[in-house]
Amino acid sequence: MAAGAAALSARQLAADEKTERATRGLASPKIKDVSVIATAPAGVRLTVVKITTDQDGLYGYGCGTFTQRADLVNAAVERYLKPFLIGKKADRIDDLWQAMYNSSYWRNGPVLNNAISGVDQALWDIKGRMAGMPVYQLVGGKHRDAADCYTHADGAEISQTIENARKFMEQGFRHVRIQVGIPGMSGYGARTAAAKIPGVLHEGPVFEPAVAMRRGIKLLEEARKQLGEEVELLHDMHERYSPNQAVQFAKAVEPLHLFFLEDSLSPEDIAYFRQIRSQCATPIAMGELFNSPHEWTPLIQERLIDYMRMHVTQMGGFTPARKVAAFGEIYGVKTAWHGPGDVCPVGHAANVTLDLVCYNFGVQEYTPFNDRTREIFDGCPVLKDGYLYANEKPGWGIEVDEKAAAKYPYSTPGGRYGNLNGGWGEIRRRDGTIIKQ
Repeated sequence: MAAGAAALSARQLAADEKTERATRGLASPKIKDVSVIATAPAGVRLTVVKITTDQDGLYGYGCGTFTQRADLVNAAVERYLKPFLIGKKADRIDDLWQAMYNSSYWRNGPVLNNAISGVDQALWDIKGRMAGMPVYQLVGGKHRDAADCYTHADGAEISQTIENARKFMEQGFRHVRIQVGIPGMSGYGARTAAAKIPGVLHEGPVFEPAVAMRRGIKLLEEARKQLGEEVELLHDMHERYSPNQAVQFAKAVEPLHLFFLEDSLSPEDIAYFRQIRSQCATPIAMGELFNSPHEWTPLIQERLIDYMRMHVTQMGGFTPARKVAAFGEIYGVKTAWHGPGDVCPVGHAANVTLDLVCYNFGVQEYTPFNDRTREIFDGCPVLKDGYLYANEKPGWGIEVDEKAAAKYPYSTPGGRYGNLNGGWGEIRRRDGTIIKQ
């Protein structure tokens, strides 16, 4: 009896020790450190947030890139969010998002949202690494195997744009955004055509919306004629037109059956989307400059747009983007997340994850990564035949080489945005009036 009791006790002790080890392994990791990796491998300032936990080897990366005010985001992360987060449980993602969102009292600004996004995405990366799964598995799994993408074809002249579009179609792209230069003026998304037209009171770039509108309509008409009906055409108005001109443009291109017309109004003029919708059926995409639910909620709820294309870091990260996508599904509004060069590969991984898991996916904007970017970010999403594929490794599946990142620091002057410390320059009408963009 005694021997049997001793054996039972030993087995119980062993089971208790095994349970204790398992419990320790499942213990909530706590945030030990929050840091910023600031780098510009393509001449565009990228902000990567790294969160380290108190569990050995457990960390995560997130994108908080706001190129135009990068230094402010970096300070917001390191001077404000870091002391707020140290010691908190890293697995309570939504709770931490709400806490960060309210911590500054005033909210919905781009600096705060990008700082929160960097943390939020890093926490999702940690969650995936803990589970040994890619993030898409944590939020319900795939609706599709890859995300259909669009790319950007441009030219100084209409013929050049169409030829470049053909090249992308030959590479497998089924969706192409087309832009053309405006003779003598500073257009958007394309090289300037012909000699510069001077302004009356200034020497900087000139843009006249009416001239650009006529040029854009001619481009789309000729592209549809030459490229045929199979390719999906997109065009970006980039918020540079008056509300009345936006209505005219949308009506004029309705017979051309665009995939969508992008950013036809500035955020300050979004109430005019009601006029566009009442006048024509041209599909509308909007959201690149949005920061606040007060901007996208009415457009989705009233079905005034067809595609939401917010910049995921500007809206606060992966967590709110999932919620807004689900909201859009109810109203038949699809996703087309902003995917430019000023999103780091971690942010692109978050985009493609949303593309795979959201039923109401529409299309994904694609910007290629250069060799220096790939040197820093191992595990970037992969493009094949116009489709973007997610990494199958745990979390976002991306590792960041901090030594490589340090080789490409922020620089002033130089780079894509000149000597304005990352900011945009001035675009004016001939009479000197600033153009929204």
